[in-house]
Amino acid sequence: MNRRDREYYIISDSPLKKDLLRFFRKNERLIILDIGGCEGEDSIRYSRIFPLSKIYVFEPLPYNQKLITENLSKYQVANVELIPCAVSDIEGVSQFYVSSGHPENMQNDEHWNYGNKSSSLLSPDEKNMIDWLDFKEKINVETVTIKKFMEKTNTTIVDFIHMDVQGAELKVLEGAKDNLSKVKAIWLEVSDIKLYENQPLRIEVENFMKDNGFYLYKTVLEGNFGDQLYINKKYFKIFNILNKYKIIQRIDGF
Repeated sequence: MNRRDREYYIISDSPLKKDLLRFFRKNERLIILDIGGCEGEDSIRYSRIFPLSKIYVFEPLPYNQKLITENLSKYQVANVELIPCAVSDIEGVSQFYVSSGHPENMQNDEHWNYGNKSSSLLSPDEKNMIDWLDFKEKINVETVTIKKFMEKTNTTIVDFIHMDVQGAELKVLEGAKDNLSKVKAIWLEVSDIKLYENQPLRIEVENFMKDNGFYLYKTVLEGNFGDQLYINKKYFKIFNILNKYKIIQRIDGF
């Protein structure tokens, strides 16, 4: 993104668009979970890529929930449903650490909020946390697990999960339990530094995903931080040709 502007971000293409269109057809009726949806921007992007999909966006912060509702209305998105809770490894109520702040010489305004994107179920690690981020507030939020959510909504397969949960990746994945095998693809954040207490490092996430039958398809890192795209070997086969080109075959066919 060349500038910090919410509208510019929403109307621009997702960096995953080409990858996802290799896995799924545009007009498939996919089930997508946007976990840690913040303001709903990525849900709106996915709704354009897959207009017949059903997208559930999970966001526990009341202020962000308001922004999601406003954005869905503004961009006339009908296939995204807000779930006002956090996703974790337990169902109930958990403490949530609310982030705020902004970099020096960059203010929060109606176009972009720098500080509302780092809230977490995990407490911040003051030694490593970004210096301009503040965590002045703690609130109690409702939590749900992927497994319970799938059971309650009679969801048999989740096609894609976009996860932005600030260090709580394994809490979310472990909460899926045996239903993790029913997820086809996952995009999540990784870090080589602990920004939050008890945050799993990248190697721990990679080992967990490998142990649960997922193939690491793509890694995008900037220094010690980045994102990874995993696909479930149960649903896809990967063929590496000269270690350069990745040919994907959907096991259930196209």
